[in-house]
Amino acid sequence: MDRLTMRPYQCDEDYWQIRAFMREVYLGNNRREIGWQASRFDYWRWHMVENVQIVDLLENAIFLWETEAGRLVAVLNADSQTEAILTIHPDFLTPELEADMLTVAEQHLGTPGQPFFAFLHERTPARQPLLQQLGYTVGKGKPEHQWRRDLTLPLPAVALREGYAVRPINDLDSGEWQQRSWVSWRAFHPDEPDTDYEGWEWSLNWKRSPLYRRDLDIVATTPDQRIAAYCVLWLDDVTRTALFDPVAVMPEYQRLGLGRGIMLEAMHHAQAMGAVLATVSGYDAPANALYRSLFPDCDLNTPWVKFL
Repeated sequence: MDRLTMRPYQCDEDYWQIRAFMREVYLGNNRREIGWQASRFDYWRWHMVENVQIVDLLENAIFLWETEAGRLVAVLNADSQTEAILTIHPDFLTPELEADMLTVAEQHLGTPGQPFFAFLHERTPARQPLLQQLGYTVGKGKPEHQWRRDLTLPLPAVALREGYAVRPINDLDSGEWQQRSWVSWRAFHPDEPDTDYEGWEWSLNWKRSPLYRRDLDIVATTPDQRIAAYCVLWLDDVTRTALFDPVAVMPEYQRLGLGRGIMLEAMHHAQAMGAVLATVSGYDAPANALYRSLFPDCDLNTPWVKFL
């Protein structure tokens, strides 16, 4: 086995190298998300970092392992300040490398006295004894349900109640981006006061993401032409995989079939573009109920926790 060296993220060139590497790993794992897809890394970079600001600098949140010849074989990044994501090339996956990556994660990404999370994917059971050896236990957090649908097979038609419609979002100057931002606030902050709403400009960072396509940014409209739900599908033309993130329905329009409608519309578009797989991650019961109705296959990714 080659001797590996670790270094922190340095520049934009690393960003593009990591994206290519994640595509290679994803295909090497038969399109199972053991680690991250490039599209998920993009979403993290352009939304979770730029908008949500879950980390301060990429240089403090990403670490790379390389061979002596400079080949990238593993990437560690902080999904947040409490979660480590390990993406490892299957040819270099060893308990020693995983232990090294988790040690670096605890030292550089975690906070003393606080819980820190690593994940056990059901297709990598060999990681469990390592996590136990390092002092991790099964966490009380919600497991990630990684839902999958084969797009080489026929899709159901989109069926909506009378007066409702699904379509791609209109141009930025239409005002629909502002409407969609309000839908996002109502869907993901239903118990928070509307006075905390911070506006819509954050969504402009999505347009900077390399895989963003407006024709895969799907909205559902009401009979009076208001946006009530939306989803964004990120199509990676290299892996031919389409990843949903996010899927949002305003509380007052839930249970009307709009979530199913926007997702099917997006999948029909992606299928016509040559995508062979659609994926989405679910964490709570309502979301998983929707995804279960559309995605027949699922992997579990379970959080394990350690107090540093």
